[in-house]
Amino acid sequence: MRPTKLGIIGLGAIGGSLARQAKQAGVPAVLGWSPQPAERVAAARQGAIDDAPARAADVARAVELLVLAAPPAANLELLEALRPHLPAGALVTDVGSVKRAIVARAEALGLGARFAGGHPLAGTHEAGFAAARPDLFTDAVVYVTPTRQGDGAARDVAQFWAETLRAHPVMIDAAQHDRQVAVTSHLPQAVASLLAGFLARALPPGAMLGAGARDTTRVAASDPALWTEIFLMNRDELLAALRSLEEPLGELERALESGDAAGLGGWLARGAVWRRGLRA
Repeated sequence: MRPTKLGIIGLGAIGGSLARQAKQAGVPAVLGWSPQPAERVAAARQGAIDDAPARAADVARAVELLVLAAPPAANLELLEALRPHLPAGALVTDVGSVKRAIVARAEALGLGARFAGGHPLAGTHEAGFAAARPDLFTDAVVYVTPTRQGDGAARDVAQFWAETLRAHPVMIDAAQHDRQVAVTSHLPQAVASLLAGFLARALPPGAMLGAGARDTTRVAASDPALWTEIFLMNRDELLAALRSLEEPLGELERALESGDAAGLGGWLARGAVWRRGLRA
C-alpha cells in the first residue's frame, strides 16, 4: 500500500521521521497534526508535511491511512475520538511500543477490520520534531500486530512500511509482542534508569564516568512521562521480566561473597558470549 493521502497524528521524533521519509518516498499528500503548534509549523516549513490543520479530526477525515504517533495512552484516546471522522475504507495504525491495549480498543470500537498495530524498532531517547530523521526507518524491523478481524489491514500496513519506508515488517500477535518487548526493550530501559538513578545518588563529587557507564545509561535520558505510560500499560509482562533478574543477581552476589572465581567467571562469560554474538 502506498497511500496518496497519509495522515500522521503526532510530529515528534517518530511521527516527524515518518512524515519526512514518506515525503522523500514520494507520497503526494502528507498531513500532520501535533498538539504543539510550533511542531506543526516546523514540520510544514521543513517540507515534512504538506498541510498542518489545526485539528486532528481535520487530518483524520482527509486521508487513506492514518498513523497515530502520540504516546501510547494518548493513542487510545485519539483512536476513539477520531473514529467518527474516518472516511469509509480508511486504514489506521499506530507506532506505540505496547500493542495489546490498542488492538483491543480498535476491536471494541468496531475498527478491527481497518486497524493494525505497528511498532518500529527504531526509537530514540531524543524527543520532538527536532529529533526527526529522513532515514530513521530504513532497514528497521517493524512489528505489525493484526486484530482478530484485520489480516487484510495488517497486510496493507506491512506493505506500507516495506514499500514506502523501506523497513522490514514482521507480523506478530499483540500478546506475544508485549511479552517479547518486555524483555528486549522495557526491561533494558528499567535497568538503565535504575543504574542512572543510583549513580545520581552515589557518584562521588568530581568523579568522571567512563564510556561503559555512559553507554549503559544512554536510554535513561528518555522521556520519563512516556516510559511511565509504557511501563504501566505492560506492567504484568515487565514485572515478570524484572523478577527473572533475581536469580542471576543472586548468583553474582553469592559468587562475590564466597570468592568463587570460577562461578564469577562463568557468570560473566554467559553475558560476554551473548553480546559478542550480536556483532557476528
